[in-house]
Amino acid sequence: MAGVLERIHRAHRPPFHSLTPKQARIAYLMGAEILDLPRAALPRVENLRLPGPGGELAARLYAPQTREEAPLLPALLYFHGGGFTIGSLETHDSLCRQLALRSGAAVVALDYRLAPDHRFPAAVDDSWAALSWLAEAAEGLGLDRRRLAVGGDSAGGTLAAVAALHARDIGLPLALQLLITPGTTAHADTPSHKLFANGFLLDAANIAWFFDHYIEHHHKRDWRFAPLEAESFDELAPTCLVLAECDPLVDEGVAYADALRAAGNAVQLELYRGVTHDFIKMGRQIPEALQALEACGLALKQALFDKP
Repeated sequence: MAGVLERIHRAHRPPFHSLTPKQARIAYLMGAEILDLPRAALPRVENLRLPGPGGELAARLYAPQTREEAPLLPALLYFHGGGFTIGSLETHDSLCRQLALRSGAAVVALDYRLAPDHRFPAAVDDSWAALSWLAEAAEGLGLDRRRLAVGGDSAGGTLAAVAALHARDIGLPLALQLLITPGTTAHADTPSHKLFANGFLLDAANIAWFFDHYIEHHHKRDWRFAPLEAESFDELAPTCLVLAECDPLVDEGVAYADALRAAGNAVQLELYRGVTHDFIKMGRQIPEALQALEACGLALKQALFDKP
């Protein structure tokens, strides 16, 4: 991990906070798969369009089997990371393929609206609309609406946690919430935010830049931005929580696991030592990325296939 950070430093890439959002999106896209695994071949990859609150949204379905081989596959609705400001279907294509390949389930990745053009709660509204749509449209896509999960990394992990809370509130059963290095608190003020503020990939200045583009300060205690602010964590979907030790967000990830457990929910906590935020997308270089992908695949497989 230290070697990867050193190579990134020597490359003299401009930090996101020094760029415009458009420039940052291009930079993230250009570098997104340098360390990620090659895109795995899958028998079924389909681009989709679905209705959203602000117009049509793009999505992409990945399946490790054809519809003829598996008429009704369980599905994971996946939200990409990128601080609500950058990221796309393309930046997370490899990761979604790996999750489908390793779990045996279908993955539906959502291209939700990004800040600053679409500020909070646009991304949340899109994720909720996609969840409701998937539950209704599942059978027509060859998916099983009785076996659905939500997941995401970083900001996408936040959206997945919020989607799981929303699913409980509308009576939509979920088999799992897969939360990879999510943000869960209202303010970046935990000890890990100070300890890993600089030099550990996700710098404090970039976090502030993301948040300034996405949300007004007076909205930060809204649970749709900071799920730890939710009134209740009762009766939520089982959780697989994947955290990185050297990540500003690690403390709030642990705090969320504690809150879920205290409310009686099943929680599987995977903490990977010596790695930074976004490590799961570094499978070419970081062995822990492969371990985390395997753990995610197994958690999905057990939740979606092994339980009645």
